[in-house]
Formats: sequence, C-alpha cells, structure tokens
Amino acid sequence: MIYIVDIDGTICNTKDGKYAESKPMFNRIEKINKLYDEGHTIKYMTARGAVTKMDWRELTETQLKEWGCKYHELDVGNKPHFDLWIDDKAINSEEFFK
Repeated sequence: MIYIVDIDGTICNTKDGKYAESKPMFNRIEKINKLYDEGHTIKYMTARGAVTKMDWRELTETQLKEWGCKYHELDVGNKPHFDLWIDDKAINSEEFFK
C-alpha cells in the first residue's frame, strides 16, 4: 500500500506555524515506521510554505531525520492549503493512531 502522511498535527505538534519548534509524537512515528518496515510505501506531504511560499524543505528533512522517520518520498509546500479534505480514502489521524 501507499500511505500519504501529513506532518504537522499528525506526527508532530506544531503551534502557529513555528515549524522549528515542532515536537515529535514518537508513538505515531513508530507506527508509520512499522508500515515502512512491512514494505509499504511512505510519502510524507506537508503544506509548509504553500501559502507563504517559504521553503521549509531543509528544516523538514532535518526534523524527519532527527525524529527517526522512515520514508520513501517527501513533498514540501505542494500540499494544498484547505480547511476540510473530503476523500473516499482519507482517514482522520486521530482515528488512525487510536
């Protein structure tokens, strides 16, 4: 399976767009890493910079490495900014990590 995983609010706590101060949720990262180890494809996708056009890729790559995240692909700033995502395959992160 291919998993698209958001970053902020999903595998880390981030307040007010202060990405450098994000705090990892290691229990969630472990669950995603387990999927990676089982052979699934993990793609992290974040809207960081989608509105401001700031490039957050280097910081995001550094954070994922420091937090021990395993993944195949990282997409920074291309995820659309939205208030609600409606999709037949989507699942809320709170439900997924129960």
